[in-house]
Amino acid sequence: MIKIENLSYSFKDKDLYKNISFTLEDDKHCAFIGTNGSGKSTLIDMIMNPDEYLFDGTIEKSEKCRIGYVRQFAEDDKARKITVFDYICEEYIRLQNEITAICEEMGTAEDIEPLMEKYQEALDAVDSIGGDDFENNVNKKLNLAGLNNFKDTLISELSGGEFKLVQVIKGMLNKPDLIIMDEPDVFLDFDNLDSLKNLINSHQGTMLVITHNRYLLNNCFDKIIHLENMEIQEFDGSYIDYNFKLLQTKVELQELSDADTAEIERNEKLIELYRKKAEINTERARGNTLQARVKIKERLEARRIKAPFLAIKEPYINLNTSNQLAAECTALKVTDYSVAFNDTLLEDVNFELKSTDKAAIVGPNGTGKTTLLNDIFDNNNPSIEVNEDIKMALLSQLKLKTMNEENTIREEFIEAGFMNSEEIMDHISDYGFENEEILQQTIKSLSGGEKNMLQLAKISASNANLLLLDEPTSHLDTYSQISLEKAIKAYNGAVLMVSHDFYSIANCMDYVLIVEDKNIRRMNLKKFKKMVYENHFGKDYLEIEQNKKHVETQIELALKDNDFVTAKELCEELAKLVKALQA
Repeated sequence: MIKIENLSYSFKDKDLYKNISFTLEDDKHCAFIGTNGSGKSTLIDMIMNPDEYLFDGTIEKSEKCRIGYVRQFAEDDKARKITVFDYICEEYIRLQNEITAICEEMGTAEDIEPLMEKYQEALDAVDSIGGDDFENNVNKKLNLAGLNNFKDTLISELSGGEFKLVQVIKGMLNKPDLIIMDEPDVFLDFDNLDSLKNLINSHQGTMLVITHNRYLLNNCFDKIIHLENMEIQEFDGSYIDYNFKLLQTKVELQELSDADTAEIERNEKLIELYRKKAEINTERARGNTLQARVKIKERLEARRIKAPFLAIKEPYINLNTSNQLAAECTALKVTDYSVAFNDTLLEDVNFELKSTDKAAIVGPNGTGKTTLLNDIFDNNNPSIEVNEDIKMALLSQLKLKTMNEENTIREEFIEAGFMNSEEIMDHISDYGFENEEILQQTIKSLSGGEKNMLQLAKISASNANLLLLDEPTSHLDTYSQISLEKAIKAYNGAVLMVSHDFYSIANCMDYVLIVEDKNIRRMNLKKFKKMVYENHFGKDYLEIEQNKKHVETQIELALKDNDFVTAKELCEELAKLVKALQA
């Protein structure tokens, strides 16, 4: 379907790929993974529009390969006044109208041969998307996604998660040879995440999906393409198997690489010693000994084991504030809060947040959670009372609310109070922005994960003692998610977080505020975990997955210290968890 060979490409003084090669075969469901800003979305755009890029290497596609694309952001589509059914059926309706127009033209045309060709092409196009049974297929997909009651609902009235599922359904029903999806799981609640899993697994065809979602990775894919440090690793099999075998290989290769490095360093010391002796004593034998040792070093370097390309890339996020309030102090009080658009979303909501509480607001897509968070931040609603000593910071789904996307990174941080480029780089380098050239990039040019990391960098410098976080782990790679969880857990202020990420909620929240029947009730973490186990996952799945991620991180940290004994012992422990997860 797709074949890429020796592809190299640089973007704005940043090398993205160095001689990468991989293939995507027919009917494979492939996950495309890698850290934020590594160039996944750019590579997808290069596959779709190769003529718009100057690159070395080749991108080959099957002849007449039709590519369908589910975009990460589709605000223009979301604003349209069109029903779900008509939106999904747009291509089908367009073809039917084209056939009707051709038939009408045939009635008055003197030469119908060209029209007959166009007519047959249109019929073939309808047949290629299953035209005879298209409406029935729409109903099946909507039912599979739990959206069968939304056929006549306007797209603009859907929640972000519901609309994302509709986008996926539309992309699948147009039956492209290859469907590409860029983080389709972002902002999905637990039910919609299950629906997305069902849609992916039901699709018969080739698929390439950018995702960081551990649940989808573990349950939906039979091929992995991993982009890291400008290189590609491809693996035929499940993500669970890939992750385990990658770590096993990494332990073995890194130990060999470390031994090679030690031997090369020993030879470098000998060369330096022989060179000094040769300078004092110019006997031919000493010169020959020096040359022999140099050749040994060259042979060692030529055959040395290359260290595995995958390196731990966990940023350092520090959210702590010097503006800390007493633990018993009330930071936020919400009394009889209501919000409605066409329908009432929340009604007579009451809760309060202490100055060190960490609470997650959890509920289905479209129930007013983001609106509540924004109303708290704006602090102009009579139902919301914010302590006068509280300073708030917001991480928003709508980046325009917290950042000017036309700004360069430098302009954004100068406006935030930073004095110069050096001070900015000293701060944002902890968040994965390592090259000073990035300061001149506009915020709108960044990936979704990079934008979220930039928001976190701004928040960490704000000295806020109440953080309002709207889906903070969306778009973040796994290591960034883990780092954020640690930072939230260590934070000495209050946190109110809208999230559907079970791992983040379980790892760093004190309790949950769950949206039910247009109201909010408090639920302790133990009860919340049990509810999620029963309704969305196997009984032991999440606990095993959590332990697995912990062991994987410990292996990475052991390798960072070249502690190969510990790394091998942990691999044995990981093998048992992998086996239990696949049982």
